[in-house]
Amino acid sequence: MSTYRIEEDVLGKVKVPCDKYWKSQTQRSLENFPIGKETMPESLLYAFALLKQACAKANLEYGKISEKQYQAIDHVTSQILKGQYLDQFPLHIWQTGSGTQTNMNFNEVITTLGNQWADDTILHPNDIVNCSQSSNDTFPTALHMMMADKTISELIPSAEKMIACLRDLEKENEGIIKIGRTHLQDATPLYFSQELSGYRSMIEHSLQQIQDSLKYVCELAIGATAVGTGINCPKGFDQKVCSILKEKSGIEFVPDPNKFHALTSKDAAVLLSGALKGLAANCMKIANDIRWLASGPRCGIHEIEIPSNEPGSSIMPGKVNPTQCEALTMVCVQVMGNDAAIGIAASQGNFELNVFMPLIAYNIDQSIQLLSDAMDSFRERCLKGLKANKEVMDQNLHHSLMLVTCLNPIIGYEKAGKASQYAYHHNLSLKEAILELGYLTEEEFDQYVDPQKMI
Repeated sequence: MSTYRIEEDVLGKVKVPCDKYWKSQTQRSLENFPIGKETMPESLLYAFALLKQACAKANLEYGKISEKQYQAIDHVTSQILKGQYLDQFPLHIWQTGSGTQTNMNFNEVITTLGNQWADDTILHPNDIVNCSQSSNDTFPTALHMMMADKTISELIPSAEKMIACLRDLEKENEGIIKIGRTHLQDATPLYFSQELSGYRSMIEHSLQQIQDSLKYVCELAIGATAVGTGINCPKGFDQKVCSILKEKSGIEFVPDPNKFHALTSKDAAVLLSGALKGLAANCMKIANDIRWLASGPRCGIHEIEIPSNEPGSSIMPGKVNPTQCEALTMVCVQVMGNDAAIGIAASQGNFELNVFMPLIAYNIDQSIQLLSDAMDSFRERCLKGLKANKEVMDQNLHHSLMLVTCLNPIIGYEKAGKASQYAYHHNLSLKEAILELGYLTEEEFDQYVDPQKMI
């Protein structure tokens, strides 16, 4: 018994394994692009299935396909949206830059399964499943759908949970005063809760920037077909598809007002990716601060304690490392690298089409996924268990020479600076230096130098 069947297209005959539902164009792509292991993200596959379902419904309403053809497409895409047949979409990222073969992969699989379901040859990959569409408008549409859905369903909740966790930490640490640091040097005091509030606000600002970018991500290319003119597509098809998608997903999808822009420009992906990079930069800063503040336990700063999740060394017994911080910062570096690739890819919109879209899809999907997962892990396994080491904070606070700043209005900047340097070079406390220099009495020093008054 043969293990393959013959499929035919304009270029000739192709052998396709009998257990696969795709046809010739998918098979040709597998044979022509054996590059790497990266395949189309699962989130993009779900977006494509939903898009094909919506386009079929719109085509039915326009009388472009029959009720039976619509039902066949709707049945198959519904199955895909439930997680079935995902193994039938094996194509690599490194294929045609328009994603044409992935669009045809969907058209072919839907055709084969739809005809089996109907027990009749009622679907054709180009004439019926791809009706009123082109790969040039379906791939960027699915890309935007994927970005919007993944951002809304995964990334935004992760950021919101991290904000809530930081807010809880602020409340837990109210009233604790610690020394501030600028340029990696001692600075004036602040409340630990204020330092934490800065972290919270960083994530809040990043979240707002990501949400702002969704306005442009939700503009879809569908209806542009080949070059933006909408050839072979009914008037109003774009609006109808967007309305169906909005009803099915709850996301405010709208037609891109200029289809020529929609096909050649990937600026919405660049904007979202830039906002993701901004979030990564803020997460990098927070994770680095926490691992420095937790450094030690004997020979570092050690102003905070973080959870001990696993042994940190194969040779040094008892060593515990800030592994959640390290994982998060590695993710941040990856997101920054992805953003660089996305920006370069978006600049390659030659004439009427950008041909780097699979790369953009892969990178932005990875960035959203990694940030969502890493923020959740960091929050659950590090932030939640963060504790202030009040004894060390208090010791560092009163040992710092920068408390002298509050004496500027009393003895002047010059004398305050001289006192600080004198204390440092003679290994004295600030109080001892001030008294030796005769700038203040002990009573005056105790009256003016109060960390709580400096905040």
